[in-house]
Order: sequence, then C-alpha cells, then structure tokens
Amino acid sequence: MTETPAIELSGVVKEFTSHGEVVQAVKGVDLRIGEGEFFSLLGPSGCGKTTTMRMIAGFDEPTSGEVLLHGQNVVGVPPNRRDVNMVFQSYALFPHMSVAENVAFGLRRRKKISKPEITRRVGEMLEVVGLTGREKRRPAELSGGQQQRVALARALVNDPRALLLDEPLAALDLKLRQSMQVELKRIQREVGITFVFVTHDQGEALTMSDRIAVMNDGRVEQLGSPREIYERPGTRFVAGFIGTSNLLSGEITDRVGDNAVISLGPEERIVVPVKADAGGELELTVRPEKIDLSVEQPSGEGSRVRGTVTEVIYLGTSTNYNVRTSTGADVVVFVQNANNANDIAVRGDSVWLSWEPRHSYAIGA
Repeated sequence: MTETPAIELSGVVKEFTSHGEVVQAVKGVDLRIGEGEFFSLLGPSGCGKTTTMRMIAGFDEPTSGEVLLHGQNVVGVPPNRRDVNMVFQSYALFPHMSVAENVAFGLRRRKKISKPEITRRVGEMLEVVGLTGREKRRPAELSGGQQQRVALARALVNDPRALLLDEPLAALDLKLRQSMQVELKRIQREVGITFVFVTHDQGEALTMSDRIAVMNDGRVEQLGSPREIYERPGTRFVAGFIGTSNLLSGEITDRVGDNAVISLGPEERIVVPVKADAGGELELTVRPEKIDLSVEQPSGEGSRVRGTVTEVIYLGTSTNYNVRTSTGADVVVFVQNANNANDIAVRGDSVWLSWEPRHSYAIGA
C-alpha cells in the first residue's frame, strides 16, 4: 500500500483505570487501511476492537500513538470535525421522525444546503439502500433490516470519506443477517468509500472483507485477506478462532523435498510443507473440509491417520464426523452430502483420515 491510506494507526495504545489499576485495552496497534477498502476488525469480546474503532471516530483518545485520517493526525480533533461517520449496533433512529427525516437530519444541520438539494440527496441515498417508496414511514413500521438501512443511509448521505460500523448486524436474526452481509458489501462497492467493520462473527468478516485484522487481548494477531487468514493462520489463536480448525502436533521424523514428515505409527503419518530449517516439535492445522474419510486405507504420499468415529452429525448439506485418532487427538471432518445417500461410517467404526500435504499448515510458518 504505497498511496496515503484512508486511515492509519501508528503505535496506538489505550489505557483505562479500573479499581485503581491501569488496564491496557489496546496494546501498540499499527494499521494501514486503504481508500475504498472494506476492512474488518475481528475478535472476541474484550479484545480491543471497539475501542480501536472509537479512537478512529474520536469518541476515545489514545493514551499514546497516532491516528491519521488521509495523512492528517487527528488526535485531539473532536468527532464532529473528523470526516468519518459511525453506525452503531442500536441504530439510534429518531422514532418521531419519518425515514426521510431521519436520513436528512445531518444535512439539515448544515446551513449551506438548500431544501431541494437535501431532498435530492436523501432520495438518491434511499435508492442506494433499497428503501425507495418508504420515505414517509416511521422506524416502528420497519423491519430490523430496514431500520439498519435507514441508519446506513443517514450516515452515508453526508458523504463521509470513511464509514465505521460497530457490529451493526448483531441484533438481526440469522437469515436477515446473512442477506444484509451481501447488501452491505454491495452498498460499499456502490458508494466507493472506506468501510471499517467491527465484528466478533468470523463468518461476517470472511463474507464481506477485503482484509481482516484479527485482534486478541489488545493486539493484532494477524492481518490479511479472508483467504490468507482462513487458509494460513499465523497463530494458534487465529487457527482456532476463524472457522473450525483441527490442531495437531508431532515430532518431525523425516524430510521429503520441501515437506516434513511426522510418523505416528505403522502406515500413519502427517506430511507438512515447512521451511528448510524447521525441526523438532511441530504444531499444524488442517481444515475439516480438506480431509477425506474412508474405511479403506488410502494410498498416495499425503497424510494418513487412523481413528475411531465418536460422533456423526447430519446437517443437511454436509455431515460432520468427529474422530478420535490413534494418538488421542480429536479431529472434525466435513463431508458434503452431494453424492452420499448414506453415512460413510457410523459411531464406533474404525476409519482412515487422509489429506494432501498442501492442506497441512504449520502454525506460524
């Protein structure tokens, strides 16, 4: 990222005093968020993601470090003088105002904008968020998803250079939340501005983001595209937090080309691509959908591990198999049901697990 980023955090630290003790909520965060990027701050409750967003918005000031918007340090600049808008989880709509009045609220506070211009801009923004024809309704007459769209339109109608969204989908039911994920990405692409999205839901972040910063205990554990974060987790925390991941470990016993081999017993091994200087104990991850499950011993040069099925869970599009390996590790396998009329195995069956070397990923590699 060579051009001036839309948002940049440099060495940002935030401390609070709680019961006489100093607590660091954010611990030296460095981030560069590009113009027009859909960027997500992802992590569990208490990891510092919302505090980080509040410092970008100006609602909290960093204890140390810099917050730059389009190259300008805005530490000490109040929220209303920062060219960003924020959408909260509660939406904070005015119940006595119509949809159009809610969206126009910020514009009407600007003395230089005429009434015809306000009407035009409100109409254009309601079209973007798919609420044309509902201008006169009150928030109580709208669904949760429609209320969220009004909040979005109100934030976007002022033409901010960046929009900050603090878990805006959390109050919606699952199906509506999933449809709004697609809508949010469409709206962001259409308006073309930077979106910074805070969420604890890894599915939301993977669906919408250009890049994701996974946060834990006030720090950024890993920064990358959704595919990078999912396929190549940098730490044990990221591997466990993003999706379902099987964590395995063992001692390297041999090397074959660019791969390390962990021998687990007769005919059993795990093959992992590693750096040339890797040695000793190795921790690795393999995703459940990458693993093949069979009752017959597999052939080939990849990983193969024996185990016993401990649980079979039918989920419609797929079946999940929980398997206890010969070394005592618990492994989850996802099998698509497209071509499987019946279960491959039942609880108590002895099975083989196999996967290609490229689907093993050494943690921290």
